[in-house]
Amino acid sequence: MSRIIWILAVLLSHWRRHPMQLATLLIGLISATALWSGVQALNQQARSSYDRAAATFGGARTAALVGRNSATFSQQLFVDLRRAGWPVSPVLEGRIQIGGRSFRLLGIEPVTLPIEVGNAPTIGKADLQSFLTPPGEMLAAPEVPIDLGLPEGASPQATDGTLLPPLRVQPQLVPGVLVVDIGIAQRLLKMPDQISRLLVGNAKGKRAPLESIAGDKLRMVEPDAESDLERLTDSFHLNLTAFGLLSFVVGLFIVNSAIGLAFEQRLPMLRTLRACGVSARMLNAVLLVELVSLALVAGVAGLVCGYLIAALLLPDVAASLRGLYGAQIPGQLTLKGEWWIAGLAISVAGALAAATTSLLKAIRLPVLAAAQPYAWQQAQHRWLILQGALALTAFAAGTCLLWYGDSLISGFAVLAALLLGAALGLPAILELVLSFGQRHSHRALAVWFWADSRQQLSGLSLALMALLLALAVNVGVGTMVGTFSRTFVGWLDGRLAADVYLIASDDAQAAEVKTWLRQRPEVEAILQSGRTDAQIDGVPVEILGLPDHVTYRDRWPLLQSTANAWDRLRTGNAGLVSEQLARRLKLVVGDRIGIPARGGNWTLEVVGIYADYGNPKGQIGVNIDALIGQFPEIPRTRLALRVVPAGVPALMSLLQNKFGLDGRSLVDQATMKAESTRIFNRTFAVTAALNAFTLGVAGVALLTSLLTLGNSRLPQLAPLWAIGITRRQLALIELLKTMSVALITALFALPLGLLVAWCLIAVVNVKAFGWRLPFHVFPLQLLELLGVAMAASLLAALLPVLKLARMQPASLVKIFADER
Repeated sequence: MSRIIWILAVLLSHWRRHPMQLATLLIGLISATALWSGVQALNQQARSSYDRAAATFGGARTAALVGRNSATFSQQLFVDLRRAGWPVSPVLEGRIQIGGRSFRLLGIEPVTLPIEVGNAPTIGKADLQSFLTPPGEMLAAPEVPIDLGLPEGASPQATDGTLLPPLRVQPQLVPGVLVVDIGIAQRLLKMPDQISRLLVGNAKGKRAPLESIAGDKLRMVEPDAESDLERLTDSFHLNLTAFGLLSFVVGLFIVNSAIGLAFEQRLPMLRTLRACGVSARMLNAVLLVELVSLALVAGVAGLVCGYLIAALLLPDVAASLRGLYGAQIPGQLTLKGEWWIAGLAISVAGALAAATTSLLKAIRLPVLAAAQPYAWQQAQHRWLILQGALALTAFAAGTCLLWYGDSLISGFAVLAALLLGAALGLPAILELVLSFGQRHSHRALAVWFWADSRQQLSGLSLALMALLLALAVNVGVGTMVGTFSRTFVGWLDGRLAADVYLIASDDAQAAEVKTWLRQRPEVEAILQSGRTDAQIDGVPVEILGLPDHVTYRDRWPLLQSTANAWDRLRTGNAGLVSEQLARRLKLVVGDRIGIPARGGNWTLEVVGIYADYGNPKGQIGVNIDALIGQFPEIPRTRLALRVVPAGVPALMSLLQNKFGLDGRSLVDQATMKAESTRIFNRTFAVTAALNAFTLGVAGVALLTSLLTLGNSRLPQLAPLWAIGITRRQLALIELLKTMSVALITALFALPLGLLVAWCLIAVVNVKAFGWRLPFHVFPLQLLELLGVAMAASLLAALLPVLKLARMQPASLVKIFADER
């Protein structure tokens, strides 16, 4: 043991003499671990929230009976099934407004709840009496009382004036969900003796067939191990994971360069240890202990940084998930112990992967061979052929996945194959360009410039691959976000066609507001709308009631339609379908779709498909009068107003003063567009941050590679100095060489980034969201990213170049004395 400690102390002395190398190695490991673990922390937080949502009194994790042709059914079916031995428990679900906010209200019957429904048993036997005894209790997530500005135990008031049961916090619930006894829910939702679904337990025993009791009124929905929300948000988490993995790989390029430099500089030390009797196996074991120790130290620091990154990005991730999918996740980061263990493991595994080449060389080198100088030149031709073949294989695999794949995973696999093939093919492309430059040069120094650049490829290729990947992903994601932004603005202009939008507190106030508005000369039109929720083939769908008015006929963003779509809509037997719902259910114009309604199945003909970006649910647009006829219980509180432009501010003020409408119930078009744009920008803030992190790490990788090459480059530069080229001229030549290969890499990254953008828009977006955006190219954005890449390359090259410019002549003379 003492011998191992002695060897380790000798090896560690190298880092004391070269603290910059130690810092570079640790920075690489810390940045790789931090970005990877930070992304995993964000994903873990979201997944935990989905589990809470899925387990909320059944969700998709428990078998359920639902109405075959209607959204609700009679409570008598619950009684009949219980008497027949079925372990069922009733649930009623609806929406309720409190303080201008919409909440999902769940009515349950806690006595009959099956034990399989997860969070439900925590209602607790001690609190059961207070939950059931009037006025009962309303269970809510910890965030709800804070958002409503009420203490726990207070009784909130619904927007229609109804006094609700006192609030009691239950940590397992998700924000936006309120749970009461089913009898209270039936009263609040004005749905007496109605049930939305029956949860089915796993109790053993004989029970009568379902058809003999319920006939064809109910159907069984089997439990799903993965919630709809988890499936819906898979794209977002895959996107984050891809960014984290890319950053981790780029960070390992830094580690690889630092370890390679340390190995070169420690060769005399390794020779001496071998000559003193240390076996190659023991030497490699101690090198391994040293590396794992450094990886653990860097891993702890990386985990702390990863936690800070995750905490910094969590609000933006929450905004993204809420805006794109309607998913609620809490704003406070909570992590499990597995996250810390996984972070340390990934740090150690990454360090070992980056050091594999150096460790293999250390164990294979004989005693005398260790004294030979380390050379960066390799048999480049053979490796370039091999890498080119692997690149073509990756491109071929990506093409097959693009052609035959039909899932979100295959979409991301196409992206991965494209980036991997481009990275592997980069050295061959650089070799071709540099060879072309060498062949067409005539002056000796110019020929040497291109030839020496080719020689440096083996040492710079990993860093240049990192720069290529980081820049291509920046171009791809930036183009996608820019395309989305341009399309989103145009789409908003079509969807927000009215000048003022208001939501009355109840139907009575809505009628009073309409009567008053009809007397206002500045009001050109009062447009009634409404909406309700339904499920079609297990898919949540929003049914939107549209008024028959020229505002919607002219502005609604239709992608496809029949010639008389709006006339057909007025009849009540036709509907417009959102693009994502059409793709999900494979609908085209002319197909028919059935909607479970209160009076039975409502069959509609699809007469149009429209863009509905950002909506987590599919949507069907129908005539408002037809919607009210099928769902007479829906609130009629939503009004859109066409107002002469000059009259909007005065009308808003009058409505606020006369009817007590606040900013959540009354908003003008300009304000709503500005707020929607702000939410959109925040949605993609996390992507922009990860882009910046990745590009920064790529710059550091280039810096470490240049530092690694710096010392081994002296034998090639010293003869030039000896024949009269000054140190400053040598430094300038080295800078030009670095910037040349960086420029070639950046120019190759731009079309690659556009291909990445196309994959994101035409493949991944369609699978993830259900809509396809038009493809736009932004030349100024490309030039800006090219400038950023070149600036990062310049900053990375400055330190080794300045070091060369200030190098003492004695150091260059020593090259000849050492016969290097």
